[in-house]
Formats: sequence, C-alpha cells, structure tokens
Amino acid sequence: MNKKIGIIGFGNMGSCIAAKLIASGYEIIVFDKDVTKLINLAKEQIAASNIDLVNAAGVIILAIKPQDFGEVLEEIKEKIADKLIISIAAGITTGYIEKYLGNVRIIRTMPNMPARIGKGITCIYKGKYANEIDLSIAKEIFDNLGKTLVLYNEDLMDAATAISGSGPGFIFAFIENKKLNITNSEEIEFFSKELSKAAESLGFSVDEAMVLAEATISGSIELLKNSKLSVSQLKSQVVSKGGTTEAGLKVMYQGGNLEDIVKAARDRARELSRR
Repeated sequence: MNKKIGIIGFGNMGSCIAAKLIASGYEIIVFDKDVTKLINLAKEQIAASNIDLVNAAGVIILAIKPQDFGEVLEEIKEKIADKLIISIAAGITTGYIEKYLGNVRIIRTMPNMPARIGKGITCIYKGKYANEIDLSIAKEIFDNLGKTLVLYNEDLMDAATAISGSGPGFIFAFIENKKLNITNSEEIEFFSKELSKAAESLGFSVDEAMVLAEATISGSIELLKNSKLSVSQLKSQVVSKGGTTEAGLKVMYQGGNLEDIVKAARDRARELSRR
C-alpha cells in the first residue's frame, strides 16, 4: 500500500497532525483551499487540489469542518476505492461518509487539544469495511499525538467528544473559576476520579473511563504549563459557538455537577451528529 499520508484541511488539528507526522519521519502531502496556511511546508508536501492529494496518497486524513464534508466527499468519491479514509470530524459518522463514498475503509477518530504537545488522547472507531490492519495504521498515526483508545461502539464517539474533546475546556473553566488548583495533587486526583465517574455515566467501561479522564486532565494541565496563553485563552480555543463545550459550560455556570456537564455536551454532540 502507498504509505504517503494525505491531509485535507490544515487548520489547528490538521497542522498539528502534520507536524507530529513529519517529526516522526512520515511522508505527507497536504491540501487546504486557503493556501496561506501552507507557506511553511515544502513544495513537495503541498497538493494542487483534493484530487491531486488523493491520487498521491494511500491514507487520506479528513481534517475539515463538518459543514465542508459533503462538498469534499463529492469531489473525491471517484478516486478513493483503494484508499484508507480517516476522519477527525466531530459528529460525522462512518455511515454518513459511506453514503457518499460507498463501501470504503473508514476510521473515525476524535483527537483532542493536548495533541499539540504530544499529550493528547485520540478515540478511534473502525467502520464496517475497514480491517484490523487499517485500525493498526490509524493507531500508529495517532500514537504520535499521545495516547489512543480503540472503541467498539460508534455511539460512544459522541461521549468521547464530551469527555476528551470538550474536557480540556471544562478543566480550563474549573481552573479559571479557582475550583481546581493544578499545584494540588489531591485536588487533581479527586477531579480525575469525578471525570472518570462522569465518563462511566455516559457508557464507558471503568477502564476506558479511567484512561480517558486521566489522559484528558494530565494533557490539559501540561498544555497549560507549556503554553504562553492564559487559561481563559486556552478555554476559548476549545469553545465554539453552538458546540458541545459551550453546551456543557452553560450547565457548569448554572451550578451543575460534572456528570450533568458532560451529559449536556454529549447530548449536543448527538444533536449535531450526521448519520
């Protein structure tokens, strides 16, 4: 199989994935309709179009906004019969992609913000036409961004969006409101246990919940320690208007507990989902 990895979309997460893969010696090719985002890449790493990228790569990572999915899938659908497709978009199900692309090998992922410093956690789900080798390839790619957790129920991807995807925003909000002291290890441990319990309430096993909670909290705190941005600035980068983090924060600011917060985020993820 062609091992070159194509990345469509070069926003925050697309560029983060590219940087980590380049540092690990992967060969990549990138396309973004905003060419100004690509100025720091080498000429041979930039595709002229989505079609050019798909023709050149064996693995295609879709790092585009959910609202752009339909247009991009329509554009590439005639060229991807033998490709492995990896999506990082929240709320876009493997079934939704299969409606456009047919019986293609799809891996759905949910990376999170601490991936920027290699301390993220990525949840991974294998579509029905993907195989174990495809899953291994995806896991190997996202291991470069931190930890990975393979899920076997796609419904849990909305829960993952609430815990690990929106979780950094919730942690930053708690720190901002002085309800969490990052220098107090007992406080951190207690918060981790509470987030783990909240993850269990959304359907994760005890082990899955613990892995997700610990990685989300430790990664977020490391990101804060290593960032030049304030905690409120980092929080604002996780929050998008009408999104899952905003839904959870509304409950937080109304005095809701962590379980209520993540349930609100999970429910919003379901509302936004395309199936």
